[in-house]
Amino acid sequence: MILFRRLLTTLALALLLGGCERAPTPPPPPPKPLGPAEALTRLMQDLRRNDLAGYARHAVPPALHRRLAVAWQQGHTVWPLTELPLDDRIAPMITALAAPGAERRLTATFKQQFSGAGRELRSAAATLGLFAGQYVTSAEEYSDEERDHYLQMIAAFSQWGQRAPLAEGKRASAALPRLIGAARGTGLGGDDAFPRAGMDKALGRLGPFLRTTKDVLRTYDLDLDATLDSVHPTLAEQTGDTARLRVRYTLAGRPIDAYVRAERRDGQWYMSDLLRHAEAEAAKATTPDAAPGTDPAAPATKRRKSPPVAPRQSAAGAKPA
Repeated sequence: MILFRRLLTTLALALLLGGCERAPTPPPPPPKPLGPAEALTRLMQDLRRNDLAGYARHAVPPALHRRLAVAWQQGHTVWPLTELPLDDRIAPMITALAAPGAERRLTATFKQQFSGAGRELRSAAATLGLFAGQYVTSAEEYSDEERDHYLQMIAAFSQWGQRAPLAEGKRASAALPRLIGAARGTGLGGDDAFPRAGMDKALGRLGPFLRTTKDVLRTYDLDLDATLDSVHPTLAEQTGDTARLRVRYTLAGRPIDAYVRAERRDGQWYMSDLLRHAEAEAAKATTPDAAPGTDPAAPATKRRKSPPVAPRQSAAGAKPA
């Protein structure tokens, strides 16, 4: 029995010493950097999850993200919302939807101007598509890849607008309360609400509003989540730290086939046009730390204006389509 206890003691000591001498478990290797096509896919996944803050983090390098946050807080930009058409109307739209009495006021506006005006709205969609296409064709702010891509998108949206049931009162009556509730949920109604919230918090609050907007558009036969799910980027060419991607997807039932340029910075891939736009927005910050080389005393630069919109004709009194 004594011998047995000694054997157990010796075995326990051996195990203990062996455990002490065992090399510590090495930390897991860092995640493999994404390739250019994978970087674009991640951005689409952010939008699919309605994660606008995540999209902003993944779209630009950290230093540029910090500069953009400063420009946002100073009221000079709402990037990455500036990538949307009519970006300068997003904050006023949220304010209008969130305002007291919005249900009654907006319902009355719809009935007066749009209800039953299907023919006029279809004509307006065609006209706006033509007008926007002409603007993109002549505007110098777009790269060749952007111009080709946007023209395809405009054509798809214009065709959707010409067949969507935009004049149906029942759909509008169901959609408006949902949009109003989502807008109020952001807490971003009112003057200077976006700068006060800051970029990260504001984008986080806009996520549920984006989800509701997608849900509403789906009732009008426009499924943006299906579009995001259909995005298929492939590497067309790569030279060192630059690449060109072919991007194919379906928007409003129309196939899109476009090219996007990407570039590698600090080991990570980003979309070149997104970087260019973000740099321009960040440069509007008026602090030296946020935008090197800028004069803090200089007046704030106005944000890039959206493409002009053709005057809207009132559809009051129009006959049902």
